[in-house]
Amino acid sequence: KAVVSTQSTGIQHRLLLEAQNRGSDEVRDPKNQYPPELLRRFELNFAPPSAQKPLSIRQITADRIGTLVTIRGTVTRATEVKPAMTVATYTCDQCGSETYQPITGIQFTPIDMCPSKECQTNKSGGRLYLQTRGSKFVRFQDVKIQEDSDQVPVGDTPRSMTLLCRGENTRLCQPGDHVNVTGVFLPVQRSGLKAMMGGLMSDTFLQVHKIDRIKKGFEETSLETLAEDEARTLAQEPRFYDKLAASLAPEIYGHDDVKKALLLLLVGGVDRQTQGMKIRGNLNICLMGDPGVAKSQLLSYIDRIAPRCQYTTGRGSTGVGLTAAVMKDPITGEMILEGGALVLADQGICCIDEFDKMNESDRTAIHEVMEQQTISIAKAGILTTLNARVSILAAANPAYGRYNTKKSVEQNIQLPAALLSRFDLLWLIRDKPDANADLRLAQHITYVHQHNTHPPREVEPLDPDLMKRYITTCKQKDPIIPESLTEYIVYTYVELRKEAREDPRNATFTSARNLLAVLRLSTALARLRYADVVEREDIDEANRLMEMSKYSLVDDEQTQRRSRPVDVIYSIIRELQKGGTVVKYDEARQRCIAKGFNHDQYDECIDEYERLNIWHLNAARTRITFIQ
Repeated sequence: KAVVSTQSTGIQHRLLLEAQNRGSDEVRDPKNQYPPELLRRFELNFAPPSAQKPLSIRQITADRIGTLVTIRGTVTRATEVKPAMTVATYTCDQCGSETYQPITGIQFTPIDMCPSKECQTNKSGGRLYLQTRGSKFVRFQDVKIQEDSDQVPVGDTPRSMTLLCRGENTRLCQPGDHVNVTGVFLPVQRSGLKAMMGGLMSDTFLQVHKIDRIKKGFEETSLETLAEDEARTLAQEPRFYDKLAASLAPEIYGHDDVKKALLLLLVGGVDRQTQGMKIRGNLNICLMGDPGVAKSQLLSYIDRIAPRCQYTTGRGSTGVGLTAAVMKDPITGEMILEGGALVLADQGICCIDEFDKMNESDRTAIHEVMEQQTISIAKAGILTTLNARVSILAAANPAYGRYNTKKSVEQNIQLPAALLSRFDLLWLIRDKPDANADLRLAQHITYVHQHNTHPPREVEPLDPDLMKRYITTCKQKDPIIPESLTEYIVYTYVELRKEAREDPRNATFTSARNLLAVLRLSTALARLRYADVVEREDIDEANRLMEMSKYSLVDDEQTQRRSRPVDVIYSIIRELQKGGTVVKYDEARQRCIAKGFNHDQYDECIDEYERLNIWHLNAARTRITFIQ
């Protein structure tokens, strides 16, 4: 604004001097009239109609050239803001007159000879020199956007488009932002050798008139959220949590707890931001297992159902491709940043298949993303921090292809502890031979192969569109954890640390990140219930999922033969005895549920050991008394 006011003041001063030097009846040379671009002190931009929906880039075809269109996409590159000349002012070295040249394109050819009447009459051949202070400049920025993942057909590559921003439309977006852009679709005007080499072909760009940043996640999707009454009605259905999990990839047999964990990944926890520190709410999950247990199919289903998702593989990804690359801008020649998969998946999910095939140097690039949710760049003189608020869903095979039971868990996984601790849940999916399970699995696969749908079930899965809308609605909730549950959460974490210290077979490193993982899982469960407050059942279910994921790592044939669920529950209740003779019934039940057991197994244990006269349960079922 200061530049505009200085230019307008200079133009007014020149007008006053010229009015004094020439008479009132003298007419100014029409070739040297002030162009309207030099005198204009405002910018004119067009906004789209309110009812117009944004289009994808592949819908912008040649018949829309010269029209006002609105497109949706993700910013992958944004150059530095540079001054672009709109009016060039020249001064003649012979007659001293000023000549003005309006510039409409990206390139222009300067004027050499003075076109004034005095130089033409005297044939003096005055040369023109560019006057920078008399010219007019506006801010200019080159932005490149790419199609969102939900707009790209299966098997196609995302298309991109160049945006030319001027004036007040600059500095409105950065790489990773999801935007709706309104502008005029135009061809690039070339001259000289480039026009001859290009022939009839022409590049296109969008002359930007308005940029709208989409701040909240998933607002840009065409999905509509459910009404509050409709969402509450759905959430109050019996066993709705199990029904939602069963609706996730119903064509894939089994993996009930894994599907529940992936459902919580779609919903996500609640971010907590304090002064100078941020605690992430996004969940990170790693699926490790034998070949043929549908890990990649689960990732592909999440990629299809998530409103914003990026899918990549370990061998096809590098550290630069995941974070950000430094590119040379073709227009300005400067080094600029182009966002990678993690930046493009901001406020969404990034699925990484074949995670174990990645090089170690490339795998370390995502450490900062998984905890701090940012990407720090220090390359080619560019120092910046990009947002990468993304959930990581990784799938990997054990180190020996299949899980080797003769090796330890550390030898089978072979991932660094710094990376494993950043995953909230680490599932080991084993392909164990079992006659009954193999029979049901084979029947399920043949039915799906024959009918192209899942077999009939007791509970009919939800429609995928309804499920998407419900998940989008749930993400608007920000549940809180009441103070009454603080002591219970602390107690369960302390017991978890104690077991990790005493159990030599514990394969995972237990740290404060496990406590944060429980908090994230419990807030995600409260979101699924469409509730504003976390309840004790949410904490128990979060602890159960943590225990089941750890149990999958140490679950081998010897452990299964050695211990039955009833015997393990008996050991847990024995630990609660602590030298006394009375144990509270509810306390023991909550502890067993947190360990991954259900109510039926707990009741079976109570009844079995009561028949053996190990303990006695009172009539009110509130107290377990051990018989000495």
